[in-house]
Amino acid sequence: MTKMDCPTAAVAQFVAGFNNSDLPDSARKSIRLAILDTLAAGRYGMPEPWTRMVRDYLEEQLPSPVGGLARFWGDTSARVRPSDAALLNGVAAHAFELDDFAAKLHPGAVVLPAALAIAEARGSSLEELETATALGYEAMIRISLALDPNMARLRGWHLTGVVGPFGSAIACAKLMGLTEEQTVWALGLAGTQGAGLFAFNADGAMSKRLHPGKAAQAGVLAAELAVRGFTGPSTVLEVDDGGFLRAFSDHWSIAPILQDLGSRWRSEEVNFKPYACCGSVHAYVDAAKQIRAELGGAPQGDVSIRAGVAKVVDVQCGYDYFPGTVLNSQMSLRYCLAVALLDGEALPAQFREERLADPAVAELAQRIEIVPDTELDGLYPTHYAGWAEVGNVRSFIKDPSGSTANPDREAALRGKAHALFDDLGSQNSAVALEGIVDKGEGPANALLDAII
Repeated sequence: MTKMDCPTAAVAQFVAGFNNSDLPDSARKSIRLAILDTLAAGRYGMPEPWTRMVRDYLEEQLPSPVGGLARFWGDTSARVRPSDAALLNGVAAHAFELDDFAAKLHPGAVVLPAALAIAEARGSSLEELETATALGYEAMIRISLALDPNMARLRGWHLTGVVGPFGSAIACAKLMGLTEEQTVWALGLAGTQGAGLFAFNADGAMSKRLHPGKAAQAGVLAAELAVRGFTGPSTVLEVDDGGFLRAFSDHWSIAPILQDLGSRWRSEEVNFKPYACCGSVHAYVDAAKQIRAELGGAPQGDVSIRAGVAKVVDVQCGYDYFPGTVLNSQMSLRYCLAVALLDGEALPAQFREERLADPAVAELAQRIEIVPDTELDGLYPTHYAGWAEVGNVRSFIKDPSGSTANPDREAALRGKAHALFDDLGSQNSAVALEGIVDKGEGPANALLDAII
């Protein structure tokens, strides 16, 4: 029997035998930047109302002050179970659409909250956290690609919640030193907890913010049960009856999980978010900025505005826009393109209540014509491509500015982290966090001390 016949076992074997020294420098750098970006997004998301609701719920259930606890990001001390910290910090990291993305999901908001909670509770090193996070990203992205993320998305799945438990479970399993057999069980327990529906798009509900937190929490639970001998299905990915891949997609393939595993690092292909909106519409924000530069400012008069979209983007983000919740605007191609044409940006300020209430933005958004484009179908989501057109001025973006195709990506990511902390009045935190991440040595909880 080959590894292709047993991918669950093959992934567990790879993870259990992996050492930090096996991580190539390019992957190490991408993971360190991902840690910086996710912590900045998560700390920024802590004050959001949906994050506070989850925090209130968890604080009503605080455990007794014993060892092995973790903290909410921004707190001074560890007071909660690692699984609860993973839940809230995952919600915070995804709280304002500022977290990284790849393969139709958000790995940072799932993997890092789980891994850092376990690392703090166990006193792990930054090196150990780095290794575990890299492996979690790899598992999560590869399994999403195995589903054919476009097809799984069109069935209504939010892949961050569906696939996320695999990434968090792998990261936690590595930090906890699970055996190969226990890691198989953790994968099985993770897969059976995967869930997340795109129904939030119908009314802009808060459930989207919950998905990464629940996926992070599910991975912690999976690893903590597996280490105690609680078994999970050992062929969870591939089994015919009830296997993960068959359950969530009709177009799945095992190949993306194992092909080039250990030599091609998918974490190096992750997009960060320079804009506070759905990653699938970032190309349109970039296009708006280019068009504004050519026009010398915002469009004037009743000029026609069109946007070319892939089918998945049309289903997910091409709906008619009417002012509603913050999430409605962050997921709306029409709103994001309109506000970027008017303001030249799509930052948190463009998604606050006062901007959402401006009738000029809604009027412009409602004028935008969505144009299905089969060429974009062939590019997405390997390339989060799109085009926009104002009158006879057109801009095509193959890879948005947060992608690895941008030579200025690292500088922009670092600048974003500083801007988010500056908005919180904590610029010193950005400097401290950046220094710790770049050094990559010392205790993992130094990251948490930096962002208090």
